[in-house]
Amino acid sequence: MTAHPAHEQSWTVYGQRQLDYGYLPPVPDRIDWGFRPGVGPGAEVLGDIRGKRILDVGSGPGHHAVHLAREYGALVDGVDLSPTQHQRALNAHGSEPGVRFLWGDVAEHLRQAEPYEAAYGIRTFACVDPRHLLPALRDGLVDGAPLVFSALHTDADAQGPSEEVVPRRELIRLRDEEPIPTQMWVLTPRLWEDLLTEHGFQVEGGELLTAPDPCNPVIVQLVRARRHRTPSRRPVTSRPRTTRPPVPHAAIGVGAIVFGERGLLLGRHQHGTWELPGGTVEPGESLHDTVVRELAEETGLVTRPEDVTLLGTLLDHVDDVVRVTVGAVVSAWQGEPADQPNESVGDWRWWPLDQLPQGLFVCSAQILTSWRPDLPPIAHTPAHFTPYADGSPAPTKANGTTP
Repeated sequence: MTAHPAHEQSWTVYGQRQLDYGYLPPVPDRIDWGFRPGVGPGAEVLGDIRGKRILDVGSGPGHHAVHLAREYGALVDGVDLSPTQHQRALNAHGSEPGVRFLWGDVAEHLRQAEPYEAAYGIRTFACVDPRHLLPALRDGLVDGAPLVFSALHTDADAQGPSEEVVPRRELIRLRDEEPIPTQMWVLTPRLWEDLLTEHGFQVEGGELLTAPDPCNPVIVQLVRARRHRTPSRRPVTSRPRTTRPPVPHAAIGVGAIVFGERGLLLGRHQHGTWELPGGTVEPGESLHDTVVRELAEETGLVTRPEDVTLLGTLLDHVDDVVRVTVGAVVSAWQGEPADQPNESVGDWRWWPLDQLPQGLFVCSAQILTSWRPDLPPIAHTPAHFTPYADGSPAPTKANGTTP
């Protein structure tokens, strides 16, 4: 699933009209979650955000992100799908300290970014399919991070929220301009709470923000939630490799992290372990090519070498045999995972990061720990991890919980 195309097109048209007018909203003195200044709380609902990394979901012209950076010393990344809205932000605040503006799908950004310490969206959450956005936020926020957002509750035609997670036609209104049609998810507070709970958040409060003018039917709802990871009763286990020495060309292998909105892709080996897609490097292959080949052979998924990012080298040993494993992240792929003929790994499934199965293959466990050290405890033997990056630190260990 990707961001809704109607949403992108509508806000691109909106942003272009504002660029044509040369209109840029001033940096506000406070955060207003609704359409009217002074109605409801301000930025205090985010808690203590001084010096913290914060995500602005649908940052538009960027004035709210700049306010938080200036007033609270927050480090804000503003992400917007509309290229024209992104251009407005760059035009006005491209050199603002503490603020970075990014153009693209926020869910895709979250899958590659370091986890954030807080996230917010000001009247933007109704513009994105929650089943596309919330899984990415769940995995892209640190445990305990606040998530605060406002979303449309009742529109200008007095149409109230829906009890179903389906988009409906709404209009973006500009004075003296033809309204711009778009698609929005206008949901009841109860439905938002159910969706947030389903995706690992604990709702802490909410309120409806009505316009001071009694003739204005527009109502915006403000939702306050927090990333809540259910503690595991016991660490996820992993099982050791065989002590049989590998054949010479099999001394190095790869493991591919295929992670999307449905979770992490793992398959079950015929010996019972759960594994990342991967395998051994063949003579003459690059590591990128090995990932592409193994992913296709084991799962049927198709990717390209340019969509493969190598994380680093993991070194450990079984008896006197040194084992070398290279972890990789696949950022884009085509197809659906399926069992392949004559392969020892199958039963491919998507797993949430906080609900990984017991019995991970030790190499997969080591790769996951080096990729995301904030994951729930994974028991595995330690390995020396050397990341692939310029100016990277000295080799470290991907230390698992002692089995």
